[in-house]
Amino acid sequence: MTEDIRIFSYLPNPRVWKSLITAKLAKVEIKVIGDKPRNLPEWLWDFDAKKLEEIDSEELRKYKRQSKRGFKGDLFKTDEFLDKHPFGTVPAGFNSDGSVGIFESNSIMRAVARASNNHKLYGGTNKLTQSRIDSFLDANLVFAREFQVYVLELTELNDYLYKRMTSAYLFYLDGIEKALANQSYIVGNELSIADISFVCDFAQFLRERDSKEIINNQGYEIISKNFEEEFPYVFEHLMKLYQRQEFKEVMQDYLDKAFT
Repeated sequence: MTEDIRIFSYLPNPRVWKSLITAKLAKVEIKVIGDKPRNLPEWLWDFDAKKLEEIDSEELRKYKRQSKRGFKGDLFKTDEFLDKHPFGTVPAGFNSDGSVGIFESNSIMRAVARASNNHKLYGGTNKLTQSRIDSFLDANLVFAREFQVYVLELTELNDYLYKRMTSAYLFYLDGIEKALANQSYIVGNELSIADISFVCDFAQFLRERDSKEIINNQGYEIISKNFEEEFPYVFEHLMKLYQRQEFKEVMQDYLDKAFT
């Protein structure tokens, strides 16, 4: 069966989990190609991504690019890949024949939801509900960007970075807590891609707890130390979805360590 969406990325990747979970719930066929982060320089980045060992060395020269973000040294990307993905990053999504590129994890997840015969996960036919879902997805990306910087600098924290991450954490979770106070899901009373995106990105942030010793040794505390008590609706929602079969099959035991 031809896939509806194809994704190339480093694996495992919580940002790709968004699309995998959405695909399971929406009954959409997706294909994910990739490798461990350290191995991606050994791949040709393309819709038809493949290992460099499968390509003639002379041909490879024209694909050599200087890495600009996330990787060191050279990477190999086709002109077609960069045409479809002008920022040149992963995860990189494509439609079924590779003619259209989709980038940023929430947008790839939207494409998966739209590929379904039932658009229920993306607000159905209600345009305002779709826009409200988009609002939470945008807020989610702002938070995700902040914690990405924070996680990359964990071994060299400073007051500015720590305070900025703390502020972003409190602002984001306060909004999600308020949204969940009187309804079952982030947008109304039905599961949507806003919930899926929240679970995958916030679960990734909660792995901050794995670095407690590193953070404490620099004179700071883990920002999420009182998460369960400070944001009870968010905690309940996170754990409810994490235990669902569609989430568990993709995330497996990723969050277990955070609550032991």
